[in-house]
Amino acid sequence: MNIAVTPDKLKPADFASDQEVRWCPGCGDYAILKAVQRTLPDIDTPKENYVFVSGIGCSSRFPYYMSTYGFHTIHGRAPAVATGMKIANPELDIWMVTGDGDGFSIGGNHMLHVLRRNVDLQILLCNNEIYGLTKGQYSPTSGVGLRTPSSPDGSVDTPLKPLVFTLGAGARFAARAYDTQKTLPEILKRAHAHKGTSMIEILQNCIVYNDAVFDNVLARDVASEKQLHVEHGKPMIFGAEKNKGVRLNTSTLSLEAVTIGENGVTEADILVHDEKNRSLATLIAAMDGNELPVAFGIIYCDPAPTYEDGITEKLEQAKEETAPSMDALLRQGHTWQA
Repeated sequence: MNIAVTPDKLKPADFASDQEVRWCPGCGDYAILKAVQRTLPDIDTPKENYVFVSGIGCSSRFPYYMSTYGFHTIHGRAPAVATGMKIANPELDIWMVTGDGDGFSIGGNHMLHVLRRNVDLQILLCNNEIYGLTKGQYSPTSGVGLRTPSSPDGSVDTPLKPLVFTLGAGARFAARAYDTQKTLPEILKRAHAHKGTSMIEILQNCIVYNDAVFDNVLARDVASEKQLHVEHGKPMIFGAEKNKGVRLNTSTLSLEAVTIGENGVTEADILVHDEKNRSLATLIAAMDGNELPVAFGIIYCDPAPTYEDGITEKLEQAKEETAPSMDALLRQGHTWQA
C-alpha cells in the first residue's frame, strides 16, 4: 500500500550552510542573509531548484552561506552566468547577489542586458556606496566629495542611481529596501512573485569603510521625515505627523514635498502611487533624501514576457520547421561567377 507523505515545511535554518559567515562584525550583509533565509521557506519552490549566483565583492560571498546550489562567478559577470542558467533550465529559481561596484562598474554592461531582456530572476543589489572587499575605494554610487584611497582629495564623480538605471534599461520590476528593514522579506516575496527580472536595491551599511553613509535617511531621529514607504493605490504621505506628501508640480513636471494643510494643500493634491506607471516610478526612484524623501517599497511592477519564454518559443518553432536544404540555398537567387 502506497502512502502519500507530506514533506515537512522548510525552516530558515534549512537554508543556512555549514560555512562560517565571514563578514566584518556589524556588516549589513548579515541582516540581508537572514532576511533571505527567512523568506525562502514561505516560497513554493523545491529546495533543489534554488541557485544563488554572485560576482565579486563582500556580498558576493552569499552562495557559500546558503544551503542551496550556488555559483561564485567572476567580477561583473553574474548576470551573464545567471542568464545562461535560466535558458538552459527554466525550472531553476535563480537569485543573483551583487554589489554597487560589481554590478554597475565592471558589470554595468551585463547588468544592462539582463534588465532589458527580462530574464526571470531576482537581483539583490547590496549598495553600500563603496568598494568594501578591495579596501574602500569609491564606487559608482559613492557621493561627490567622498575621500577614499582612490579619491584622496574627494570624488568628483556624479553618483549613479541604481533604480533610475534599472528603469531606464527597461526593467519591469524595481524595489528598494534597507538591510535591517523588518519588512524586507515581504519585498523579497513580491520580487519573487514577479515573473521577469526583479531588481531590489538594498541600502547596506559598510561599518569599516563607509559607516553611517545612510544615516541621513535611516537614523531614527530623521527616518519619518526622510523615508517614503510607497504602496500601490495609496497616497504618498510621510512625516512624523503624517502630514507631508509628494505632489507633482505640473509647471515643471517634477515632484515636490508639501505639507497638508498649508498654502491650501489638501490630501487630494498628494500623488497616489501607481506601481505600473513607469514615468512616475522614475521620478520616485530619483528622490535622494535632500528636498524629497527616499522611496522604499515596490516602486515599479509591470510584468511582460520573459526572455527565456521567448527563447523556448523559438526553439519549439524550429522543431516544427522542415530542415533547410543546402542545395536549395545555393541555387536560390543570384550567384556570383568569375
